[in-house]
Amino acid sequence: MTQLSPLQRLWLTETVRLREEHAGPLDDLEANRRARSSAGDLATRLQNRALWLAERDGLVSAMRHWLQGSRLALLGLAVLAIISGGGLAFAALGDGQRPVNVFWALGSLLGVNLVLLLSWLLGVIFAGEHGASLGRLWLWLSGKLARDAKAAQLAPALLLLLQRQKLNRWALGTLVNGLWLLAMLSALTLMLLLMATRRYGFIWETTLLSADVFVSATRALGALPGWLGFSGPSEAMIRASTDTLNSSEAVRQAWAVWLVGVLLVYGVLPRLVLTAFCRWRWIRGRNALQLDLNLNGYSQLRERLMPSSERLGVNDIAPEQLHSVEAGQTDLHTEGALIVAIELDDQHPWPPTLPATVKDAGILDSRESRQKLLEQMTRFPPARLAIACDPRRSPDRGSLALIAELARSAAATRIWLLQAPHGQALDANRLGDWHHALEQLGLPFATSAPINWLETGHD
Repeated sequence: MTQLSPLQRLWLTETVRLREEHAGPLDDLEANRRARSSAGDLATRLQNRALWLAERDGLVSAMRHWLQGSRLALLGLAVLAIISGGGLAFAALGDGQRPVNVFWALGSLLGVNLVLLLSWLLGVIFAGEHGASLGRLWLWLSGKLARDAKAAQLAPALLLLLQRQKLNRWALGTLVNGLWLLAMLSALTLMLLLMATRRYGFIWETTLLSADVFVSATRALGALPGWLGFSGPSEAMIRASTDTLNSSEAVRQAWAVWLVGVLLVYGVLPRLVLTAFCRWRWIRGRNALQLDLNLNGYSQLRERLMPSSERLGVNDIAPEQLHSVEAGQTDLHTEGALIVAIELDDQHPWPPTLPATVKDAGILDSRESRQKLLEQMTRFPPARLAIACDPRRSPDRGSLALIAELARSAAATRIWLLQAPHGQALDANRLGDWHHALEQLGLPFATSAPINWLETGHD
C-alpha cells in the first residue's frame, strides 16, 4: 500500500464516501475483508477500506496529479504576488524624474494591503470564510492543472473534511497572508533597489491641512519603526520638505529610511505574524483531524467492517469490469506454497501428487469455501499460489473476479489450465477466451502442472 500522510488518508476516505454517496456502493467485498483483517478501530478500518478502493480505482494517482497541479497553481499565484509587489513599489517611487509625495507613496504601498488585511480579520472574527475567493481560484487552478478526470472529486471532499473542523479558515489564512507577505517583501526589495540606484526627492503637499498635521502624522507613523532603529526626519526636515530644491542629502536619506521602516512595520511584519499564526493553527488542527463516524456513509459500514458476528459467503454479484492484478500487493509476510482448484468435476482427479512443502486448499465449489479461503489468505498470504481451472468452462466474470482476488493475496500466482479428460477435446474458441481474459489480468498461465515452481520458486 502506498505510504500516505494522515491527512491524505482522511482525504481519500472522504473522497470514497462522497463517490459512493453520489454513484452508489462500490464493489467492496475484498476491500471490506482486508479492512476486517487489519487491527484497529472503526476509523482505522474505514481508512484501510477506502485506501484499498482508492488504489484500485486510480484515486491515489489522481490525488498525486491534483497535488502537482495545486503546487503549480500556488507557484503561479506566488509569481503573480511578487510581480504585483514590485509594481506597487515602482508605482510609489516612479522613475526618479519627479519628486515623490511621501504620503501618496505610502498609500500606494500600504493602502490596498491594509484594507484587505482589516477585511480578512473582520471576516475571520464574524464569518470565518473570508478569503474564499482566492481559495476557490487556487482550487480551480489546481483542478485545471491536474488534467485528471478523477481529480474532480478530490477538491469537494477536501473542503468538506476541513469545514467540519473549521480548518478551512486557517488554510485560506495561510494562503492569503502568505501571498501578501510575498507581495510586501517584493515591494520592499524593489524599493531598496530603486533607492540604491536612483536619486529621489521627497515632498508633501496640501491645500487644506497645516504643516503641523503632517509633522504629527509622520512622527506617529514613525514611532514603531523608530523602536527598530529606523529613524525618521526631524520636525525641521518635515517642514522643509515642501520643495525638493531646498532638500539636502540628509533630508532625502531620512525620508527614505522612514519610508522603508513604515513599509516593514505596517506591511511586512503584520503579514508575517498572521502567516505564522495561521500556519500554527492549521498544523495544530490538522494533527487533531478525525473522521465524522456519525455520517451515514460511515455508519452504514460499521456492521460490515466490525461485525458482531462473522458471516461467510459471497453476497455481491460479479463486477462489470475486472481490475488489474498486481502481484505481491499484500503488506503481510508471505510464506509457503498453495494450490487450489476452481469448480472441478469428478472427471478431474484431485489433488495431484504434491511435495510435502506444497499445501492443498481443495476445490472451491461454494460461497462458503471461497470466503473461508480468502479470509485465510488475507491473514496468511502464500508466497506462491497455483490456481487450477477447467478450460472447458467459460471464463465468466465471477470466476475471473475470484481468480483476481486470490492472486492479490499472494506474492506470485500462476494459472494451471487443465487438460481435457481422456477422450475429450478442448474447444479452441473457449480456450482462446481463457487466454485473453488471463492476459488482461496480467497472470501467467500454462497447461502443465506448475509443481516444480510451487516447490522451488523456479522452473
